[in-house]
Amino acid sequence: MKITKFGHACVRLEKDGRAIVIDPGVMTPEPDVLTGAEAILVTHEHFDHFDPGRLRGAESVVHTCAGVARHLADFGGRVHVVRDGESFSAAGFEVTVVGEKHHLSHPDVPPVDNVGFLIDAEVLHPGDALTVVDAPTLLLPGQAPWLTVPDMIGYLRRMAPRRAYAIHDGLLNEWGLKVLDDVLAMEATRAGADIRRLRPGESVTL
Repeated sequence: MKITKFGHACVRLEKDGRAIVIDPGVMTPEPDVLTGAEAILVTHEHFDHFDPGRLRGAESVVHTCAGVARHLADFGGRVHVVRDGESFSAAGFEVTVVGEKHHLSHPDVPPVDNVGFLIDAEVLHPGDALTVVDAPTLLLPGQAPWLTVPDMIGYLRRMAPRRAYAIHDGLLNEWGLKVLDDVLAMEATRAGADIRRLRPGESVTL
């Protein structure tokens, strides 16, 4: 399986010549991220993960939570609503849905729907939540208004993955990215694991 990181929280997974894309939101500027993708997985409705205009321009099937699906009523049978504990197949990948709600981000705003996706029992994209499941490879939220460094490190330690690749970094300038890289390097040394940030366009093969 090949994982390629695109802008902010978006990743493309490829296997046997087939591809799925997770969370191509407004902060994902690359125009070709959906090219050839058979399915698009969307964790939740926030703009940095979900761009309805971009999805309308594609022909891929969309798997997502009910909160996103209500914005795509005109998509008809292209949209499949998925819920925590369900499994489905997409482009040759086996996907298990984990989690239900976004991490708390504001005391006055109830969390929106958020589903994470565990791909082939190997790679977890949790969206904007800190859902703990058994996953050898974690796509780690690296920075967000709802996330502190202690929260991030605590999540890493609870998950204890063999590999963790930070995504969700689009709000950081060069200094913030350096801080994130330094924190991840410290944790990689402590855990003896491959823990680092993927740059846009960077790929890893599992």
